[in-house]
Amino acid sequence: MEHGNAPPVENPPHPPGGPPAPPSIPPSVPELTKEGVNPAENIESLGTANIATTGESNIYCITVIGQIEGHLVLPPQNKTTKYEHIIPQLVAAEQNEKIEGILIILNTVGGDVEAGLAIAEMIASLSKPTVTLVLGGGHSIGVPIAVSSNYSFIAETATMTIHPIRLTGLVIGVPQSFEYLEKMQERVIRFVISHSRISEQKFRELMLTTGELARDIGTTVVGKDAVEFGLIDAIGGIGDAIKKLNELTAEYRQKKTTGVVQ
Repeated sequence: MEHGNAPPVENPPHPPGGPPAPPSIPPSVPELTKEGVNPAENIESLGTANIATTGESNIYCITVIGQIEGHLVLPPQNKTTKYEHIIPQLVAAEQNEKIEGILIILNTVGGDVEAGLAIAEMIASLSKPTVTLVLGGGHSIGVPIAVSSNYSFIAETATMTIHPIRLTGLVIGVPQSFEYLEKMQERVIRFVISHSRISEQKFRELMLTTGELARDIGTTVVGKDAVEFGLIDAIGGIGDAIKKLNELTAEYRQKKTTGVVQ
């Protein structure tokens, strides 16, 4: 009897009559949340896995770090906060009924004036309680953002640099350029004095001080001095900020039940 080469017999994918084998998932496929959003993409683009979701908390936290990026993209080695990322998060937090308070943490060197003012105006116009906390530094255009909330804190070792607005790049040497610069400066001054307890005279004095900053004019204000000048409400850290925000959210919840929330 001759034994020829029999064709190989393929193993069935599953026993007859049994359940089909579950499909294999390639390891390269990223895990998605129940909303269908890839957390890794959110972390890379926004610095957070979830946008305007609180989980078990009723407080939403937003960080403003590095340099505030405006209409121009900064070099990749710069640590930046993009205003086109912050504004949608503020809008989403305002619309989310589960969010009752917003905490803004700052450690910024400043940046684009109009982008910083846009973020500050958005925070100031929110109907929900807001608390800002300056850690490390809240310099330049970070000052309006720091004072835009309902209550502001600054760490004891944190600093805030107050100085006039500068222009970078090509500047046309005509009187209109300096008039435009002055108008932008007035926008910053009006916002700061209307959202803090500092007087306009004192703020201008700090802004135009000579001799304190090398190669520049202005003043670096440390935590305790910022409170004494009326720029920031109190010295504190993350625990104090959350405690105050919980108090404000309790008041907000009570007013909401009585229908007097503005």
